[in-house]
Amino acid sequence: MANIVLQLTTEQCKEVKAYYLKYQIERNAPGVAFAAKLPDAAITVYNSGKVMFQGAGAEREASRFGDMTESNGVQDSNRIKGDQLPENFSRMSVIGSDETGTGDYFGPMTVASVYVPKEKIELVKELGVKDSKQLNDDKIREIAPDLIESCVHSLLILRNDKYNELQSRGFSQGKMKALLHNQAIKHVLQKISPEKPEYILIDQFAERETYYGYIQNEKEIVRDNVLFSTKAEQLHVAVAAASIIARYGFLLEMDRLSSMVGLPLQKGAGHLVDEMAAKILLEHGENTLRSIAKWHFSNTEKAKRIYEKMRKG
Repeated sequence: MANIVLQLTTEQCKEVKAYYLKYQIERNAPGVAFAAKLPDAAITVYNSGKVMFQGAGAEREASRFGDMTESNGVQDSNRIKGDQLPENFSRMSVIGSDETGTGDYFGPMTVASVYVPKEKIELVKELGVKDSKQLNDDKIREIAPDLIESCVHSLLILRNDKYNELQSRGFSQGKMKALLHNQAIKHVLQKISPEKPEYILIDQFAERETYYGYIQNEKEIVRDNVLFSTKAEQLHVAVAAASIIARYGFLLEMDRLSSMVGLPLQKGAGHLVDEMAAKILLEHGENTLRSIAKWHFSNTEKAKRIYEKMRKG
């Protein structure tokens, strides 16, 4: 029986849980945060961040979330994985593409693609670009407008109503992300034409074959000089800039949704989010909550349970 273990980040674990939510089963074993059962595979998420895939379908399921090591091997999520980059890649003219919002219950999924020609690399660095994960939201709000003004880019925001519609039709987060990345990159290529980047670097969330499988039915697919790497924001400032602009788009949409419900929405998908969602259910109803949340997340059912207690109390 195949037995594959991935060491994933907190965000990636959230995506695993969201993807298999409808297959969730109860498992009270120590250290288990989530468990799901498919006809040919069992998935177990541990509090440590390890995710185990077992059964005949283990390889197929594990491939949805990253590289694999068979026979109880563990992938180190802190190691950069992906394509071998050319020498002096960080000094080349590159379109970088990244996304955010996938692990947050409230708010959209956003994808940004940014073109940084080699003559602008130093300018982008001077604007304070780092991976958005290393910057607080206030700093991102400060930096992003200058990046938007200085760099050719495309920012796509998949709002919650459309996200929930796609998810109900069977689209995984991976498929949604791939479609958005392909579209954003196409937009940037159109804007800079006839100029072309030396390479396109996507912050890897799926293997190349899986990524192109997600978008195989698109009329126009960007394939030329496309590279994939994890932690891509460390490899070229174009991806770091894309990470910041994507986060900025997410923050602006969160501002809009917060204004709509009259309270600052909690980020992430923890217990505070459950409590806030229950409060929104109580004060605004299910339609409003659905319009600002990723409805398939387990937070929805938790919020409903809290809501019932609040209503009866």
